[in-house]
Amino acid sequence: MKLASHPHFHALSTVIDYVVENYTRQPSLECMAQIAGMETTAFHKAFTAWVGVSPKRFLQVFTRQHALALLKAGESSFETMMHTGLSSPSRLHDLMIATDGLSPAQIRNLGAGSTLAWGVVHTHLGATFAACVLDEHHSPTALSRLEFGDESTLAQQGFEKLQKDWPAATLLRSEQAVLCTALRAVRDSSLIQFKREPPAISLHIRGTGFQIHVWQALLRIPAGSGVSYGAIATALGKPKASRAVGTAVGDNPVSVLIPCHRVIQQSGALGGYAWGLSRKAVLLGREWGENGATLPRVTLVKSRF
Repeated sequence: MKLASHPHFHALSTVIDYVVENYTRQPSLECMAQIAGMETTAFHKAFTAWVGVSPKRFLQVFTRQHALALLKAGESSFETMMHTGLSSPSRLHDLMIATDGLSPAQIRNLGAGSTLAWGVVHTHLGATFAACVLDEHHSPTALSRLEFGDESTLAQQGFEKLQKDWPAATLLRSEQAVLCTALRAVRDSSLIQFKREPPAISLHIRGTGFQIHVWQALLRIPAGSGVSYGAIATALGKPKASRAVGTAVGDNPVSVLIPCHRVIQQSGALGGYAWGLSRKAVLLGREWGENGATLPRVTLVKSRF
């Protein structure tokens, strides 16, 4: 069914536009229903069925994005509360715990006491941005980011994402420190050495509870297989959350090892890929072409900051 054919398409679209532009006013369910010209219960049911999340949750998403940016920039809980339209610091605290599992103070201090090395290196998939957590001896212990792109912009874009995720960490540029880990990650996950058991590669990443569940689901997709967003949503017990799953897949901070390249369209077409369709074709081609290939053993480490 096309979106425009939905009986409440225009009414719900009007509400969504209003929330996006006025989320700092924290409109109530009754206010949103009134804008839609619908009875409250009917509006809630129609909105949830069409969007995939409740009106309250949809409002939380936009409030959370603004609050997260302010907290990472060093704003106090009170200042963040005022800028996002929340009625009290406790409501801000409850929002961040519900969406990120972290308090406002913890978000401001993400990465405190940790050192991460980052750099742009070359692998067989082209220019590769990698970031690793370093131990006290400055040896890499876990991978925090792995992505690909245009060498002229990759360093700046990757650094900004890393800084956003770990605002209080010490970030050091060192291609030498990340080179071996990046090469091993791309090599092993591309199944070049599929006949041996590859060493475990730990991932030190952060995400919302829902994102972590989606990324864990990606790790369970067998090499050489392809699944749709809908199949992942169904496996997570949320069959109507295909859009949310797609967003979480796109936010995957560690490409290849968390194999978002194995997500294809329901029709069987390859679909898109953030790092270019040619890279996706290379990754899937290797997997499809190898018999008896095995996945690298990956340990997912959630942030404790």
